[in-house]
Amino acid sequence: MHSIPALGWDGVLLRLVVAAPLGGAIGLERELDEKAAGLRTHILVAAGSALFTIVSAYGFHDFLANGGNVVRLDPTRIAAQIVTGIGFLGAGVIFRQGFTVRGLTTAASLWMVAAIGMAAGGPATGKAPSSRPPSLSSA
Repeated sequence: MHSIPALGWDGVLLRLVVAAPLGGAIGLERELDEKAAGLRTHILVAAGSALFTIVSAYGFHDFLANGGNVVRLDPTRIAAQIVTGIGFLGAGVIFRQGFTVRGLTTAASLWMVAAIGMAAGGPATGKAPSSRPPSLSSA
């Protein structure tokens, strides 16, 4: 049987404190370049993505613990909706003016900080990745 992950308020705040400045670093560059989506927008997207990921991964602990085998949870569904929502937000900043397309880099940077926020908010396994690829044969 798998254990249900739990996270205290200190872990939530730590993840948000990591996500916000990482998104802000990209946003600061956009702000200095005087782009429409700047520091605040990038911080909000990163922190919001982290918070949605935290809620998805840890927010239903009591519900799952008391639900027994009846309740199933797929935390990847929230991650997929973050990607879709940010894609929609990014599509709103892309404009075509004659032969020029504007806003593509802004849309990509919003998508990237959403991914950074999701990575900051997601569960940490504490395991180092294997340097060897998995074997295809059992021999």
